[in-house]
Amino acid sequence: MTSGLHFIQWLREERQSRKLILFIVFVALLLDNMLLTVVVPIIPSYLYNLDEAADMALKNNTLSQQDSPRAFHSIVSLYDNTLRVSGSNDTARFTDLVSTTPAAAELLQNASYCPQSTSKLLNENIKVGMLFASKATVQLITNPFIGPLTNRIGYQLPIFVGFCIMFLSTIMFAFSSSYTLLFLARSLQGVGSSCSSVAGMGMLASVYTNDEERGHAIGIALGGLALGVLVGPPFGSVMYEFVGKTAPFLILAFLAMFDGALQLFVLQPTKVEPESQKGTPLLTLMKDPYILIAAGAICFGNMAIAMMEPTLPIWMMETMCARKWQLGVAFLPASISYLIGTNIFGTLAHKMGRWLCALIGMVVVGISVICVPFAGDIYGLILPNFGVGFAIGMVDSSMMPIMGYLVDLRHVSVYGSVYAIADVAFCMGFALGPSIGGSIAESIGFPWLMTIIGIVDIFFAPLCLFLRNPPGHEEKIVMRLNSLNSQTPRPLETMR
Repeated sequence: MTSGLHFIQWLREERQSRKLILFIVFVALLLDNMLLTVVVPIIPSYLYNLDEAADMALKNNTLSQQDSPRAFHSIVSLYDNTLRVSGSNDTARFTDLVSTTPAAAELLQNASYCPQSTSKLLNENIKVGMLFASKATVQLITNPFIGPLTNRIGYQLPIFVGFCIMFLSTIMFAFSSSYTLLFLARSLQGVGSSCSSVAGMGMLASVYTNDEERGHAIGIALGGLALGVLVGPPFGSVMYEFVGKTAPFLILAFLAMFDGALQLFVLQPTKVEPESQKGTPLLTLMKDPYILIAAGAICFGNMAIAMMEPTLPIWMMETMCARKWQLGVAFLPASISYLIGTNIFGTLAHKMGRWLCALIGMVVVGISVICVPFAGDIYGLILPNFGVGFAIGMVDSSMMPIMGYLVDLRHVSVYGSVYAIADVAFCMGFALGPSIGGSIAESIGFPWLMTIIGIVDIFFAPLCLFLRNPPGHEEKIVMRLNSLNSQTPRPLETMR
């Protein structure tokens, strides 16, 4: 009891500590992205099983209504390898009806993991894509309101509201058993993510004023994002196969409660602390070409992995007969390399030039995603997925700090709105990626989808050259004074 009181007192004393604020933002991004990615291996398989169960129930009802006693129908159960004949009381072991050769045994083993209806599985692309895109779409709509709001009331209250909404979304995911409720839970997560990410990044930019320190801090915070992306898919797939759908979401809800309690003691979200100066209007920032280039790199870089999230598991089920746990483990190389990339280039990008880091990252993303469809099994996905994750880590860890740098250089140093734009760019990638990617994968196939987004990333990369030496705010002031001086007479000339 005494140690608990000492811990609470220590938290209150360390409330203004930059490291503690960094830890809170780290945990918030970790939980947000764990919830974002834990559904990646669960939802495609879960929705497919729901549709299969609904079709099976419909067929059973149709068969039960048939009156002819001579109509016999054989039904193969891949769950217990039995052959049931409807209309009779006989049930035969399926393994007794096929040859016991090794080839037949291997065929039976693969059959239990292969989808029974490939066409129905391909139709899941659109449903899964729309479900995954709903979170980013709602976040995209919410961000323009959250950014200016943080300038008026501070960062503490929005990040805490984001936690509350995310906790509710996690509970909904745990107990939802229909597509509609899952869609609603995913959409609600978008509102919570908007509050957490915009307020979190803005808070870090405001407490870390030195450009190099800010880049390092944002790199660590993005490590939380990377760790969430790293742990989410394998954690979700393993828990789903061996425990059930509900378990991973309940564990995430428990972790979210810990983060909420930490925010209550440290950030005091009931206090309203507006910025001391008025920030640059959001529309003005959106017209800045250099901010748009940085936002475009974030958008198209992350769109690559966003397109893979709903389509890669379905492609693996179709071509590799992948098991449930493999659907999430396939993303493990990308998650590990993203974690490595953000930690390395959070500091290194400042020394080598953030523009160069982003340019190389965009090219590597493009080449890596083009190589993904050449994999013949789950082991063939390791190298290209590692390249995708590492390169996106290069882009994010260089472009996120450069957003704050561009505001310092060219606008007023208030960061809520510019990180709303950064988050909008991130969300556009994860909104357009799954929704467009699912449709393209269904119409022309997964390999062509990867080729298209790879080419887009490679062609966008040269635009990062413009971020090499952007003009500063002082230059704009001199240009404006010169134009005013050329238009208005000087005071001494008017007195003469």
